[in-house]
Amino acid sequence: MQGVWRELAGLVLPVDCAGCGRPRTELCAECRRVLARDGRGARRVRPWPEPVGLPRVWAGTPYADEARAVLLAHKERGALRLAGPLGAVLAGAVRGLRAGGGPLLLVPVPSARRSVAGRGHDPVRRIALAAAGELRREGRGARVLAVLRQRRVVADQAGLSARQRLANVAGALEVRVGAARLLTAQPAVLVDDLVTTGATLAEAARAVAAAGGRVAGAAVVAAPSSAFEFNGARSEALPRRM
Repeated sequence: MQGVWRELAGLVLPVDCAGCGRPRTELCAECRRVLARDGRGARRVRPWPEPVGLPRVWAGTPYADEARAVLLAHKERGALRLAGPLGAVLAGAVRGLRAGGGPLLLVPVPSARRSVAGRGHDPVRRIALAAAGELRREGRGARVLAVLRQRRVVADQAGLSARQRLANVAGALEVRVGAARLLTAQPAVLVDDLVTTGATLAEAARAVAAAGGRVAGAAVVAAPSSAFEFNGARSEALPRRM
């Protein structure tokens, strides 16, 4: 119900741009341009140190400035209509993977049930659904398969080192009972809103493989600027305004 009330409020109350604060628009044209990186598309990202089992990861935009603000507005403040533009960015990352020519299975990384209850929505699943719709409009078969779940409680990852994050999520995910057969039809693309150390994506890939599925790669909306590859190498810094 929280998500419903937020959407209704957004229809009748004045809003400011989630990226820059410009009044009377939920996302201004300039911030949409920043999210799309001026049409330059997604790039491969590689967290360092790279965890064992991490699949290829592509990100749509650096996690900074306007992109960071938009993701937080959608995730933490319930600006649900931002799922559309964020889904378009995620779709660009999925395209960057070039995961074969057949239909795609987008498998969202699950949020903790307490987080979903507190926010009133599942932000990653919502963005994944928007990305699948974007890909279908382009003629590419895509559907969201929310088959992963947390099998145990994990600590908040904020403030943990890369090694601590790996230990925190090790063995924490599993495929829902009876859902393994759904993963055998075609390769899965793991999707998330953000990658930092890659620990959660590596754990998600392990869980899918343990259920008999095959992971073609992972796609995220955003990643730290330092993780982006530039001309085949990791970039230490990208311009703030892309």
